[in-house]
Amino acid sequence: MSYSHFPVSTDRFRGRETNTDRTQSSRSFRNERMLYTELLQLWQNSVEAVDAKDWPTALAKLNEISDPTSRTLFNTASCYLALGQLDLALKALDLTIAKDERLAVAFFQRGAVMMEMGRLEEALSDYIWAQKHMRENVVIDYKQLGLRFKLYSWQVLYNAAAVYCRMGQWEQARDVLLSASQEKGPGRGGSMEAALESIRSKQALDPLLVPEGVVFRPRKQDVEQLQQRDFLGKATVISSMIPNDDFGGFEPLRQQKPGFYEPNVDGAQDSRYMQVRVPYMARGPGQLTVPGGAMVFLFGEENRDGMATVIYDGQRGLLPASLLEPADVKTSKGKKDTRIPSGIPLPPGLKPPTRPQSQHSPAAPPQGHLTSDTPPPSYITATHSETPKYTAKARDQHASSAQRAEADSVVVKVHYVYTVALSVPLDTTYSELQERVAEKLEQPASHLRLRRKHHGTCVLTPLDGEMEPGHTVQQLAEAGRATLWCQMFQISGLLPLGLHKSSAGTHYGTRPHCI
Repeated sequence: MSYSHFPVSTDRFRGRETNTDRTQSSRSFRNERMLYTELLQLWQNSVEAVDAKDWPTALAKLNEISDPTSRTLFNTASCYLALGQLDLALKALDLTIAKDERLAVAFFQRGAVMMEMGRLEEALSDYIWAQKHMRENVVIDYKQLGLRFKLYSWQVLYNAAAVYCRMGQWEQARDVLLSASQEKGPGRGGSMEAALESIRSKQALDPLLVPEGVVFRPRKQDVEQLQQRDFLGKATVISSMIPNDDFGGFEPLRQQKPGFYEPNVDGAQDSRYMQVRVPYMARGPGQLTVPGGAMVFLFGEENRDGMATVIYDGQRGLLPASLLEPADVKTSKGKKDTRIPSGIPLPPGLKPPTRPQSQHSPAAPPQGHLTSDTPPPSYITATHSETPKYTAKARDQHASSAQRAEADSVVVKVHYVYTVALSVPLDTTYSELQERVAEKLEQPASHLRLRRKHHGTCVLTPLDGEMEPGHTVQQLAEAGRATLWCQMFQISGLLPLGLHKSSAGTHYGTRPHCI
């Protein structure tokens, strides 16, 4: 589509929205930025007022928006047009175009307003810009932006022809109208014929406008998000000891109402413990023999035969319901009830047992120094009734014997896949030591080889050459301790501790460190 048939130059109208008067009027609409949710709520409220034809309320809601958008400003202009206030509508449309300079429907609407105000050249300029911003499209559907309106190119040309009619340029109006009749779009057939007939009779054409009440609307999904949602839901009372209880909140926050709930003073009313008034002898299968005054637990309700299921002395059976009366299991203040009821026991009211005193073995030596003032402790056994007497001389003999036993042995630490320690006598030979190590490691003695390390070197020397009848562990001990390394024979050879075979070779793990 070409708009070269419009003879009026639009250079001096293109920047009209940046003039001083437009800038001053735009400042009146500008305030601080607001939250998008607040803007959305005010926008939705104004749309609802427009649907109800309540234009003042819609304008009040739109004017509360501190940071209006091009769509809300277009709605403001539509409300002013509905009220017949063309000057305010023109200012709102100026701000709309300043927000969105390519909104063709805003140029189309402002051109119609200027035509009504007699500013014909500016109106013609707006239609030229509206046709340019349509970008050679036959129609622009604004439904995606929230406006239920389709702007056709023939409508823009029709309004341009109406401007030429009011300017008295009938030939130019007829040419533009003929150009519009060649455009596609619904509703142009009858309108074009009537418009051509009006031009022949030199009658001015009425401009086309966006229908009243057609405004930009917010997205439905965004409006639904404005409603508060209760993701947790409301608590429902399933069971309560309070009659007609519907409070599902935190119990300390319950509002107390006078007479709503008062706890029972008599504990026997709600108790399921019953007392047998008179003795009863079992007279049939399943019945119990209960002495008079006994306390039973009511397990089931009364049946058709007048018998109730109770628990007495750990047994469940039947008793006549007429012989049972509620029993108060709560003891009165200042009185202590030490009776233990039969059936299901009550919560413990007795003192818990103390820790049992440990019994010592008579073979254990006494601890601490015994004096004449403190008698020795007693040891109770099944076979000895007399208390053994320990003197200072016996204690010294026991200590000296323990020291001699420790001095006659040596602690041998053996490094294998893991480290073990064993205590052997000093006169143990190497062969006996190897047997003891093999038993400790649960390995055959023939597959093990013991090595030692001399002072000042990291080399491990095997004990095979030193296994002679006269050599004992005493020659290896230093300060009652000895350290050895154990290796195990494998099919592929002797593998020391920490060596692992793999396809890449032998990897060394732990090895003795030089000191």
